[in-house]
Amino acid sequence: MEFGFTTAAYVVAAVLFILSLGGLSGQESAKRAVWYGIVGMGLAVFATLVGPGSGYWLLSLLLIAAGGAIGTVVAQRVQMTEMPQLVAAMHSLVGLAAVFVGFNAHLELGNVLALDDSAKKSLEGFAYLLAKKSSVEINILRVEVFLGIFIGAVTFTGSVVAYGKLAGKVSSAATKLPGGHMLNAGAAGLSFLCLIWYFNTGGFLPLFIMTLAALFIGYHLIMGIGGADMPVVVSMLNSYSGWAAAAIGFSLGNDLLIVVGALVGSSGAILSYIMCKAMNRSFVSVILGGFGGTTGPAMEVEGEQIAIDAEGVATALDEADSVIIIPGYGMAVAQAQQNVAELTRRLRAKGKEVRFAIHPVAGRLPGHMNVLLAEAKVPYDIVMEMDEINDDFPTTDVAIVIGSNDIVNPAAQEDPNSPIAGMPVLECWKAKQVFVSKRGQGTGYSGIENPLFYKENTRMFYGDAKASLDTLLTMIN
Repeated sequence: MEFGFTTAAYVVAAVLFILSLGGLSGQESAKRAVWYGIVGMGLAVFATLVGPGSGYWLLSLLLIAAGGAIGTVVAQRVQMTEMPQLVAAMHSLVGLAAVFVGFNAHLELGNVLALDDSAKKSLEGFAYLLAKKSSVEINILRVEVFLGIFIGAVTFTGSVVAYGKLAGKVSSAATKLPGGHMLNAGAAGLSFLCLIWYFNTGGFLPLFIMTLAALFIGYHLIMGIGGADMPVVVSMLNSYSGWAAAAIGFSLGNDLLIVVGALVGSSGAILSYIMCKAMNRSFVSVILGGFGGTTGPAMEVEGEQIAIDAEGVATALDEADSVIIIPGYGMAVAQAQQNVAELTRRLRAKGKEVRFAIHPVAGRLPGHMNVLLAEAKVPYDIVMEMDEINDDFPTTDVAIVIGSNDIVNPAAQEDPNSPIAGMPVLECWKAKQVFVSKRGQGTGYSGIENPLFYKENTRMFYGDAKASLDTLLTMIN
């Protein structure tokens, strides 16, 4: 009965997770999709608690209550601007959990193998499953445990570094130790030798050495990736965490964990590939920690940045018929999405065509800008992807850039030595007038100079985005 109920519950939960993942592909269905995921996870936890091998009820309930309380506090305190680093932190916990579960499976296997046949008959839960395995199945289990710990360790330290970079606690510049790629390759080679060692002996030492090597690989890989590629890194780490969960699912014989891990791992990998394609990046290059690089010094930018005040922007908007707004991470930091939405409403009320241009890697998290605009109740039908709107800039009167840098940088097309050379960008400089809302004259998160700010048809609207828009709104009625 226990097995039947748990299996059925896992099947239903898996279907709900698939529906949840599919629903997240559209803004209008996303809210319903989130509830599918919540119900699926609740059902999965309940089925696990009452299923085979259940026990330690008080401890389980205390841990669930503690996790729920922490999650509630985090959800209430974390701002939308902090979502990228929160996601990275969550990935690190998944990786760490995979490491702990893997070591626990290794220790449990050792305990079971030390028992005689009569003692094995009284075992329950995971230990009972281990006792039934043949020598071939035990060897397969060792490979599964090894892979789960390896991927989990890489995910853990990689996610911690990604969190540090996204939160500004670690430099966003690509940083490698001398002989960086050889060190990564050496650590990977050492891990492979440990796999052979562990497969043949089942000892703790090769597992421990591999864990140290994997922790180093995760740290050094992500340290070697620059700020411009961090959205891809977040998606990639999401994929890693999924594969770590799937590997541990195989170790534990948990079908639902395998399904969920495969869903997360494959969707994260696909998203990473799509984003790399959108950035004209080599997927292999990014996941290997920025292998390759520029071929020479970046092109020097000539000219000066010309400032404009709110009155000048208001006059231009009053005379314009078509406006395209390009949001970036600076808008999120200033929490200016509500002001942007109000500006949009007022301009549309005047009969002007207003649309939003969203780059695939705008912000520091895939879909970050879409979520912010949806939160501010910007109509879905005027939020356009880069490929849909890029050809419209030459016929646009005003383009407004709010807190964006790399995704509107002409150097991607004009400078073959630029770190973002070849990356598809929003060609806003082709509009008749461009206004850039920016705090100051510094470079953006990735530290790359932007020639857009020096072009003749560009004017810099300096100041905090929210405060600047507050002033602008007083002049647009």
